[in-house]
Amino acid sequence: MSQAQAPTQAPTPTQAPTPDLLIDILLRQRPREEHVVTLGPGGTSSEAAARHLRNRLTARRACEVTIGLYDRYEDAGEALRSGEGSLLLVANAYAGISQFYMDPGLDLAGAFVFDTPQYGLAARPDARPEGRVRVRVASHPAPVPLIDQLILPGLSVEEVVPTHSTSAAAAAAGKGEVDLALTPAPAAAEHGLTFITRPRDIRMLWSVFTTGSSGVGRVR
Repeated sequence: MSQAQAPTQAPTPTQAPTPDLLIDILLRQRPREEHVVTLGPGGTSSEAAARHLRNRLTARRACEVTIGLYDRYEDAGEALRSGEGSLLLVANAYAGISQFYMDPGLDLAGAFVFDTPQYGLAARPDARPEGRVRVRVASHPAPVPLIDQLILPGLSVEEVVPTHSTSAAAAAAGKGEVDLALTPAPAAAEHGLTFITRPRDIRMLWSVFTTGSSGVGRVR
């Protein structure tokens, strides 16, 4: 009589690490100095992602990396094309990212996953909306879907005021131009805002572009 075979045990699920899909530029022969250009001003998620990229580059290639911040991704793209920058960093959630993928003068050099800083709806401490009121919210277009997820009971959105960056949204709330800003924690702190909602981060894919013809995603 044969022994009964022990049932195969299912593997214990583990927390998946943040994937780092591809940073091809880490493995290529590149200049000893890099200037990463991306969306600013200070406090944006793009700046945080640029710092992450800088840390990876300096650790893997021992090169010197500086960061340049621009009011729009398009302005950063122009800086790359004109030679003012060597790497362009763009969030894949940005609605206009296709222009960089389709540009025959740019190459996709790499991509990586990076969790943004904590996002929330923030207000000036002396101007927190309370009760059943309608509010105007400043936001970059990319994270707008978070507004409905985060808005507090009793508050309703009268208008979403678009801004060029999440840091610009925080600045608008800090100056009293809007009631709230959808913004990450660094920008909220920089402009004297406090979160009125529980914050959350966003797992985001980021694309890195260069000029030339040696990238991994060139349109031919």
